[in-house]
Amino acid sequence: MRISTSTFYNESVTSMNQLQVNIAQTTQQLATGRKILSPADDPAAAARASELTQTDSANTQFGSNRIAATNVLSLADGVLESVTNLLLDAKDVSAAAANGMLNPAARKSMAADIQGRLQELLGLANSSDGTGNFIFAGAQGKVQPFADTAAGVVYQGDDVQRKVQAAPGRQIPITDSGADIFMRIRNGNGTFNAAPALANVGDSTISQGIVTDVASYAGQSYQVAFTVAAGVTQYTVTDVTVPATPVVVVPATNYLSGQAISFNGIQFEIKGTPANNDKFDVAPSKNQTIFDTLTKLVATLNTNIPTGSPMNVATYRQGLSDAFNTLDQSLSSVLGVRATMGARLKELDALNVTGDNLGLEYKATLSKIQDTDYNKAISELTQQQMVLTAAQKSFSQVSKMSLFDYL
Repeated sequence: MRISTSTFYNESVTSMNQLQVNIAQTTQQLATGRKILSPADDPAAAARASELTQTDSANTQFGSNRIAATNVLSLADGVLESVTNLLLDAKDVSAAAANGMLNPAARKSMAADIQGRLQELLGLANSSDGTGNFIFAGAQGKVQPFADTAAGVVYQGDDVQRKVQAAPGRQIPITDSGADIFMRIRNGNGTFNAAPALANVGDSTISQGIVTDVASYAGQSYQVAFTVAAGVTQYTVTDVTVPATPVVVVPATNYLSGQAISFNGIQFEIKGTPANNDKFDVAPSKNQTIFDTLTKLVATLNTNIPTGSPMNVATYRQGLSDAFNTLDQSLSSVLGVRATMGARLKELDALNVTGDNLGLEYKATLSKIQDTDYNKAISELTQQQMVLTAAQKSFSQVSKMSLFDYL
């Protein structure tokens, strides 16, 4: 077969041009560290690399979200730790104030201390995260959650928890409603509240008691009424859940100070000397804010107790007892929220470990797909350069040949 001179030249030039393109591509692969320089090089691998890049980018964003969530939750837990210590101090004050009759100056000093703690609590409840968002305002991050008004401290946030996307299928709350933490504290023992009637004149107090049988107490309201006749003190317990139709549940019984009074799944004690017609009310617990509890404790400590006034002494002791119990409920509420925060922080730590491991896997797989194998690329470049050099020499020698050389 004969090959024309023009065909030989065209094929030789095309071959050498292709070799130069290959050398340029291999050189660029070595320079950039990427073996896929365009999707056309390997469409399937390029598509897989693009998918992995997007997945890795999303994983990185989840990691940033987790860092932000950890910062906010850690800050919130730090604030609530201060609240915990404040409540413990207030409980200590109420317990110390109940230990004997303090002089007026000592009580006023304690009242001033609790008043200061009340202002401190308001500041803690209005803590921000350093970026202009209030921690305990729910979803209303830009709204100051608590305001001190003439009617008392009011909540201006909402009950919505702000959440972050911490993983592909997991959103974690990073805030808690300030109303749940500071405002919705059940008074009494958390189930029912026992309190003396305002018209009482005797020297007696009532404990907050306990629930002895959950199935037997379904939120009824009771009244304990005392009668004193011929030196004998008795009490009667009446179910007043429906005021129009009261029902006696404990008929007239002789009273003994400090003796447990038990009926219908609840139990409490009354101590002291009740007067004739003194009454005590037992009703389902209601919400009482921590701010109100501290305010009432201040008022109790500032109570004027004239000499020989058993009623005022009883009111003072009852106020301290009620404050102590409600502060205990407040403390339980705050510690409960802190427990959930701890669980969320622990989950974030676990997700961080998983996310870091996934990130390493994504990057390793992506590297296998698109990163240059330098040993292989250098070998190919050397071979391509040798082939090109050989082709150029061969073309140079063949192109000089002529039939006249053989004549």
